[in-house]
Amino acid sequence: MGVTVLDYQAVHQPHFERLNRQWIEKYFWMEPVDVAVLQNPDEHILAPGGHILMARYKNEIAGTVALKFVNTSVYEFTKMAVAENLHGLKIGKRLAEAAIEWCRNKNAGQIILYSNTKLVPALTLYRKLGFREVPLDGPYKRSDIKMQLDL
Repeated sequence: MGVTVLDYQAVHQPHFERLNRQWIEKYFWMEPVDVAVLQNPDEHILAPGGHILMARYKNEIAGTVALKFVNTSVYEFTKMAVAENLHGLKIGKRLAEAAIEWCRNKNAGQIILYSNTKLVPALTLYRKLGFREVPLDGPYKRSDIKMQLDL
């Protein structure tokens, strides 16, 4: 398929921000937490113990996903985005599988995520990967669903 998953490096920050802004602004609005995380992922994702993966397709940064450290056994699957012109190439699936594998290698017990029920393709992917709906809590105004994957 030609998709390569890479570990985030500082040079990827503009792509991380661009890809996430595109989908957030298309469907919702930027919240202050989004701006902070997208502009400074080193501080908000990496420094506390999280990780970010980037997908490259035909020499183009095509997608991203972040794993936010919650505690020693839980990570939050967040800031997943794929370039709109590359939807349908299973880049999101490849990123999600790599993220799950990364969490398993960290001996995490579960992954949580917050989403919105109008993002049907994303929720379909999450369910295929084994995520199940759990009671909603969380910091995001646009989220109306919480899902969890037990590893």
